[in-house]
Amino acid sequence: MKTMNSPVSRSSSSFALLDERIQRWIWQEDWTALRDAQEKAIPALIEADGDIIIAAATAAGKTEAAFFPILTHLLRTEPNVGSVLYISPLKALINDQWGRLSQLCESLEIPVIPWHGDIAMGRKRRFLRDPKGILLITPESLEALFVTRGSGIPGLVAAAKYLVIDELHAFIGTERGKQLQSLMARVELAAGREMPRVGLSATLGDMNLAASFLRPGAPESVHQIISGSGGQEVKVLIKGCVEQPPRIKTETGIDNPGLEDLVTGSTIAIGEHLYKTLRGSNNLVFPNSRSRVEVFADLLRRRCERERIPNQFWPHHGSLAKEIREETEAALKDGHRPATAICTTTLELGIDIGAVKSVAQIGPPPSVASLRQRLGRSGRREGEPAILRCYAIERELDDKSGLSDLLREGLVQTVAMVRLLIAGWFEPPKIGGLHASTLVQQILSVIAERGGVTAAHLWSKFIQGGLFGDLSRDDFVALLRYLGEKELLVQESSGLLLHGVLGEKLVNHYEFYSAFLSDEEFRLVCDGRALGSLPVTRPLSIDQRIIFAGRRWRVLDVDEEKKLVLVAPDKGGAPPMFDGGSGKVHDGVRVEMRKVLAEAGDVPFVDAEGSRLLEEARQHYAEAGLATRRLVPAGSSVLLLTWRGDWVNDALALVIGRYGLNAANEGVAVRVYQPDMDRILDALGKIGAEEEMDPAALLSGVKNLIREKWDWALPEHLLRKSFASTHLDIDGARKVAMDLCRSV
Repeated sequence: MKTMNSPVSRSSSSFALLDERIQRWIWQEDWTALRDAQEKAIPALIEADGDIIIAAATAAGKTEAAFFPILTHLLRTEPNVGSVLYISPLKALINDQWGRLSQLCESLEIPVIPWHGDIAMGRKRRFLRDPKGILLITPESLEALFVTRGSGIPGLVAAAKYLVIDELHAFIGTERGKQLQSLMARVELAAGREMPRVGLSATLGDMNLAASFLRPGAPESVHQIISGSGGQEVKVLIKGCVEQPPRIKTETGIDNPGLEDLVTGSTIAIGEHLYKTLRGSNNLVFPNSRSRVEVFADLLRRRCERERIPNQFWPHHGSLAKEIREETEAALKDGHRPATAICTTTLELGIDIGAVKSVAQIGPPPSVASLRQRLGRSGRREGEPAILRCYAIERELDDKSGLSDLLREGLVQTVAMVRLLIAGWFEPPKIGGLHASTLVQQILSVIAERGGVTAAHLWSKFIQGGLFGDLSRDDFVALLRYLGEKELLVQESSGLLLHGVLGEKLVNHYEFYSAFLSDEEFRLVCDGRALGSLPVTRPLSIDQRIIFAGRRWRVLDVDEEKKLVLVAPDKGGAPPMFDGGSGKVHDGVRVEMRKVLAEAGDVPFVDAEGSRLLEEARQHYAEAGLATRRLVPAGSSVLLLTWRGDWVNDALALVIGRYGLNAANEGVAVRVYQPDMDRILDALGKIGAEEEMDPAALLSGVKNLIREKWDWALPEHLLRKSFASTHLDIDGARKVAMDLCRSV
């Protein structure tokens, strides 16, 4: 056979295990060798006898690593090849994989069926009549199948051989991830057997935790394949920028000022550098917010117009219409003209946009894992390095500058994240969230699937089965009773649970199938004047201090239903320039930030201005004695330098509130609005001595606990417990309180 003479067959033992038609396809594609992930995955997957996670860099061939052995296994039983459920977080990713897998499967006569809202029903009916091949589906569409075709599900999955989860890291620690875990368990229940679960991911900080997510209760059974980047060269530059005011202010009365006149000088400088550096090639720029995407996309488009050249800069974020996003994606994939996307996380996952030359990050990245995912888009052509440019914006110092500005917190966080990226460290996935909201959805879904269900069945499959194992029997009973009060459930005299009036209405609405809410923003209002809106990700209570629009504010009231926060100006000092970016910062990053500040010498990937700013930060860190000093007076308040992540700091601020003190998480420090050091130390000592803290009591004064889709349907104590499990590290707060006391 022709393929037996190929370079692949001579260099690979795994190649010989594949069906000869797949071998022939590999040869026809002119492959000279299998990738590392493929070599390892083929023998591990080909017998369909266990779960597996394949973690490899972007463009490392994870899809083929999974499907070469999977397809070989299916072909062993042709013409009854069975089926594979491939679950993806994005419709766009399904469309990409449809084209990619169709090329491979066409010659094998194995159908590939995409299934989401944009796919014609005729194509879907063919799978319903003959459920074989590879079904590409989102969790929402799979949920819809259970709800609308519950009695037919056993037949649809009877011949399923594998469950493949793409972009596994995108699900872990989210309500959508809890929905996915529930759906996988329900597929296996309908099939009457466990089937191999295959997780594909680019970045996973802790493979054991990821295994616990993929197979709850039996993570030790999950085979782990970790493929390196193959020694890819990475080029990094962090540019330091000092904030400058806009050229003019809107209240000056100048007619029709341009955008260049209204935005800050540093925004203009960064836009100019992006234009000069990126034009003529394909790139991605991540500015951390949708509003900043629009600003930079407009600035750069106008720059092209002034140069009289076709536009090379395109916006991409979730609020844009599908057609506009697809226009940007098409520009990137075109190959005949340069295109740079100014984007949010929408282009972070594995949508095929072709190769990009470089990635730019404006402000601190949301996480190290996110930065790795973004950088994986660059340097995909053979012999090309991956290129990362970061822009750190800092405020000019004066005698009113606060600690965050003095420590150049945004710059230092960016340096720390890049160093951790280079060292191969990523945030471990957070898998311990209760996500009781998703349990509500799954209860309603199972009732729709089965036409009714007993409480004993729900307890057995969802609680005892481990998916929502942190729920006590009392919590579960209280939840069912509350769902009855909300008319989501009713119970027959036989004990069978059915949909209530409201439950029936909601389950029959197309929005039911999604387990998560789109990000909602709260409007901030002061004395009847709207200040703007922002997504509120931190717990808010009355009298809490927040930072917005370059000023400090005190919270007067929170109206969750109207998404409204009433505030008054706070008399505190100037707020920090740094607002923490768009993600919660992990403990490991703050520990690395402290190391960056304590060291001396140049950081090789920081430019001259950034080095000057970093030296200012290090000088203040040394002169203020912050290597050992943890409680720092700051006017009428005291800063607690925890050097811990936001889950700990948010919890500590709330716990301090139980002792009559007002506190807020400000990044590397928690600010306590009380100058009496003895009173603060007394509170910290009592916190450290507490053996156990009740989340229900801790969150009693917090107004914005509803974060997940069905949180409104939870009894109050369970809502607080669920929120605490995903947003707070209460035990970490207790430990850091003890550490702070000992440091004095």
